[in-house]
Amino acid sequence: MAKIHELSENLTNQIAAGEVIERPASVVKELVENAIDAQASRIRVEVQHSGLKQISVQDNGSGIAPDQVDLAFMRHATSKIQDEHDLFNIATLGFRGEALASIAAVAHVEILTSTDGQTATRAAFAGGVKKFQEDAGSAKGTKITVGDIFYNTPARLKYLKSPKTELLKIVDIVNRIALGHPEISLTLASDGKVLLRTPGNGNLKQDVANIYGRKVAEKMLTVENEDPDFTLYGLVSEANLTRSSRNFISILLNGRYIKNYQLSSALLDGYGNKLGGKYPIAVLAIEADPLLVDVNVHPTKEEVRLSKEKELSRLITSAVTEALMDEDEASPLFQLTPFKDKTQLDQLEFNLKPNVVDTRRPDDFQLEVSQVAEPEGKTDITNKKETETKETKETVEKKENKKEEKEEKTSAPEYVDLNQVREDDQYVLTKSWDQHVKEQTALPPFAGGEEAASPVTSKADQLLRQHLPALRLLGQMGGYLLAEHGGDLYLLDQVAARRRLEYDQILASLEKDENYQQGLLEPLVFDFSVYDYQKLKDQLPLLRQLGLEMEDFGQNTLLMHSYPTWLKGEVTVQVRELLDQLLSSRENDGKSLLKLVAAKAAESNVSRRVNLTGAEAADLLIRLQTASDPYRDASGQVAVVRLSQNDLSKLFKKGK
Repeated sequence: MAKIHELSENLTNQIAAGEVIERPASVVKELVENAIDAQASRIRVEVQHSGLKQISVQDNGSGIAPDQVDLAFMRHATSKIQDEHDLFNIATLGFRGEALASIAAVAHVEILTSTDGQTATRAAFAGGVKKFQEDAGSAKGTKITVGDIFYNTPARLKYLKSPKTELLKIVDIVNRIALGHPEISLTLASDGKVLLRTPGNGNLKQDVANIYGRKVAEKMLTVENEDPDFTLYGLVSEANLTRSSRNFISILLNGRYIKNYQLSSALLDGYGNKLGGKYPIAVLAIEADPLLVDVNVHPTKEEVRLSKEKELSRLITSAVTEALMDEDEASPLFQLTPFKDKTQLDQLEFNLKPNVVDTRRPDDFQLEVSQVAEPEGKTDITNKKETETKETKETVEKKENKKEEKEEKTSAPEYVDLNQVREDDQYVLTKSWDQHVKEQTALPPFAGGEEAASPVTSKADQLLRQHLPALRLLGQMGGYLLAEHGGDLYLLDQVAARRRLEYDQILASLEKDENYQQGLLEPLVFDFSVYDYQKLKDQLPLLRQLGLEMEDFGQNTLLMHSYPTWLKGEVTVQVRELLDQLLSSRENDGKSLLKLVAAKAAESNVSRRVNLTGAEAADLLIRLQTASDPYRDASGQVAVVRLSQNDLSKLFKKGK
C-alpha cells in the first residue's frame, strides 16, 4: 500500500489556485474585492496583453502593516473572520484567505503598501516563495502587480482563450463590481487605454450610462421594495428595451455579484408577457441579513445559498411589476403620430427623388450597334446568328423601330429615372462574351461529361435533393394551404414556407456579397457597453458583408451609414436585434454567422399569417419547389406535411 504523506505547502497552494484562479479575470476579481474590503474609495485596474503579461490593482484603502505582509500571503490567513460564529455573519467580499496565496503560487507578485501615506513596504513573491521585502515610499493604500500568470503551470496556461476573450472576461467582471458599488470610483485600463471609468458618486444610473451607454440609462426604471428580511433597490429597462441573452442581468447580494437562476426568473416574471422571449437589462442590489446568506459554498463565491429565497423572489417580481405599471400610467393612453423632423423629411425626399445618378455621356461617346443585344432576342447567345437569318422582314422592321425609340430615350434624359428600366448599356455585351460561352459549354455537363459526385448519405438527404413535387392547390384554411400530388395530400404552413423562401433569398445575397443598401443622410448612432463594443470592433468586416456600413466612432460608439434593404420595419430596432444576435452567438466561422443572421432576419420579416390570393398561393407552391429545404424553415419548424393514401386509410380505419 502506498504511504500516506502530507503535501508540501507549495503544492497545496497550487491546488487551491486551481479552484480560485481560473484565468486573469479571476485575479482581477480577487484583488478588487480585497481593495473594497480595505475601505477603498478609488480603485484603478491596469492590464497588459489582456492580463496575460501583467495585472496591476491600486487602491487608496487602509493598507497592510509591514509585519502583516507575510501573513497576508499565507494560506487561510485573514483579518475578516475570527471564529466559527463569524462564518455565518460575513459582511465582506473575501474571507477565506486564499486569494493572495493562490495568486502568488502561480505568478510573480509584487506588493507596495502603506497604512499612513508616509512609509511603505515593498515585497515580492514567486511560486509561493518570498523573494524580498524592503522599505519604500508610497501614498496610503496598496498596489499589487501580478506578472507572468501560470508561468509555472503551463497546463493551465494552455487552456486559456484568446487574448481578446480574456480581456472581455476582465471587462465583464469589473463592470459587475462597478454596478454593485456605485460609491467607489473604478477605472479599468488595457495597454494604456481607459476602457471604463466610474465617478464613484453613488449614482447607479450614471454607472449604467458609463457601462451600457447613455441611451440605455435614459430608459431604465427605478425599482424599490423591502420587507423585514430584504431591501431591494435597482434599475430595470423598459419592456421595449431588451437583449437576446441574460448577460445584461446583474444581481448583487450585499455588494457581491451572484448567479441565481430563481432570482433571475423572478425578475422576468415581473415583466409578464411583455418581453416576447427576450431579456431585459437590469441591475438589482439586494441587502440582506448575513445570517440568511451562506456564501461559503463555492471557491469563487459566485454561487450562494439563500434562506427565504421564495420570499425574495416574490419581492423582486412585485417591485418590477410596480415599476412597469408606473411607467404605463405615466404615458398617455392615446398618442398622436409624432411630426417627422427635418432629417426624416430630407431622407424621405432623398428616397423618392427619381433623378439621383448623373449618367451624362461624353460628347464623343457612341454605342456600336453590333454590341447592343436585343431584349426580345433568343436567350441562347450561341445560336444568335442562325435565328437572325430566319427572322422575317416584318420582325426586322419592328426591331429597327424599337432601336430608334431606345436611342431617343437614352439620349434625352441626363439622369437615370429610377421608375423606368435601363435600356442602354445595361445590355451591352463584351467582345469576349462568345469566347466565355464557348469555354463554359466545353465543360461538363454541357459537353456530356460526368457530373460531380455528391453522395447521398440517407433517405432524408435524398428526399431533400428531389425537392418538393409540383403541387396542385386545393385551397387554404386558417393560414394553412392544402394541395395534392399523385393522390397524396399535402398540408403547408404558409409562415414556415415563406420564412424558408425569405431565408434562401437573404442567405444567397449575403454569400454573393450582393447586398442592396439604403443610404442614410445622417448616420445612426449605436452605443454599447465596453464588453460589446470590444467584440463588435473585430466584427466590422463581417458587418459590412451583412450590408451594415458601420464605423468605429470611439467612446464605445459605432456609426451606421447604410443598412441592407432586406431589413424590414423599424431600422434601429432591427439592427439592434441583429447585433445582439451576433454578440450572443457562439459561432466562430463567418458562414455559420451568415446563416444565423439570415434565419433571424427571415423570422423577423415573416412574423404572421396573411390571407393569400389564389395566384399568390399557387406562386408560393411553385417557388417552394426549388427551396433549399422546402419541408422546414431555417429554425427547424415543419413547413410541409404529406399524407399518403395509406396514411389517410389508417386515419379513417379503412380495411379493418
